[in-house]
Amino acid sequence: MSDGGFAGFTGSSAPQMPPQVSSPVRPREDQASEALPFERPLTPARPASAGANGAVAELGPTGRPVPDLPEPPPRSRRGDARVISMCNQKGGVGKTTTTINLGAALAEYGRKVLLVDFDPQGSLSVGLGLNPHEMDLTVYNLLMERDVTLDDVVVPSGVPGMDLLPSNIDLSAAEVQLVHEVAREQTLQRVLAPAVEKYDVILIDCQPSLGLLTVNALTASDGVIVPLECEYFALRGVALLKTTIDKVTERLNPKLQIEGVLGTMYDGRTLHGREVMERLVQAWGDKVFHTVIRRTVKFSDSTVAGEPITTYASASAGADSYRQLAREVLVRCPDA
Repeated sequence: MSDGGFAGFTGSSAPQMPPQVSSPVRPREDQASEALPFERPLTPARPASAGANGAVAELGPTGRPVPDLPEPPPRSRRGDARVISMCNQKGGVGKTTTTINLGAALAEYGRKVLLVDFDPQGSLSVGLGLNPHEMDLTVYNLLMERDVTLDDVVVPSGVPGMDLLPSNIDLSAAEVQLVHEVAREQTLQRVLAPAVEKYDVILIDCQPSLGLLTVNALTASDGVIVPLECEYFALRGVALLKTTIDKVTERLNPKLQIEGVLGTMYDGRTLHGREVMERLVQAWGDKVFHTVIRRTVKFSDSTVAGEPITTYASASAGADSYRQLAREVLVRCPDA
C-alpha cells in the first residue's frame, strides 16, 4: 500500500502503554528483589470525596464521583449529524453491542439515528434481525456502485427513530477494490454526506482491524468511542489504535477526536476487573466514560431476539447502563 494508506503498518508512536495489571506470579527469593512494573502495587483506592455542602459523593466503578447526568432536551432541528465510530482492532470487546444499544438509547431520547454496519461479518445487521444472505443491497453497493443511493440501501431497524445501513461478507471485497480508487480513504465520507443532512447521530460499527475500511470510518467521523473489555489483553492494543487515530487526524481528518473510552464486560466482583479499570483510568483519565457496561446474559438474549436490550429487557441493568451512556455522550457532544 502507498504512503496514503494505513493498513499493515506496525510501528507505534503512541504514548507508553498503560501499566499492566498485577500478576499473581512473584519472583523467587534468588531473583532480584526489585518489583517488575506489572508487580508493583496499585495506588490505594481513593476515598469518597466530599462536595461543597459536606456531603460525600458516591464513587462509581471508575473510582471517580458519579456525575449527575440530566435528561437530554429534545433537539430543535434535524440534520448536521455527529458521526461517531465504534473502533477497536481487538474483536469481542462490545463494539457491535454498544452500537446497537447506544443507538437505541439515543433514539429513546428523541434523536434520529443511523447505524452503519461497516464490518464484513455483518454482526450489527444480524443483531437487528436481518439475514445477511437475503440482502439485495448493502453498504458495499453504496461504496462501489455510483448509481446506488443511500435511500436504496437504508432499511428500518425495528426501533422507532433508528435506521440501519446493512452489511454482509461482500464488504470484504471493498478493502481490496478501494486500494485502486482515487481518494480511497474518503469513500465512506462521500456516500454518507446525504445522511448527515437527515440524521442527528450516525454510529459506525467498525471491523476488528486497522485496515482501509477502518481508516475510511475514522475519516468520515467527528469522534471515536473505544469500547474496551475490562481484561488485561484488551489493554495491549490500545497504543496501536491511538497511533492510527493520530495519523488519521494529522493527515486526513483534523476534526477527529476521541469521545471516550468505554469499559465493557466489567465484573466488579473480581480483583482483575477492578485492577484493569484502575489502569484504564490512570492511562486515559477523563476520557474514560463514567458509565461502565457490566456483564449480563441479557445482552446475549437480546442479540438472539434481534433487538436492542432497551426494548428486549427495558427495565434491566444493562438497558439502564446504555441509557446512562447515551446521556453522557450527549453531555460530551452537545451538538448531537
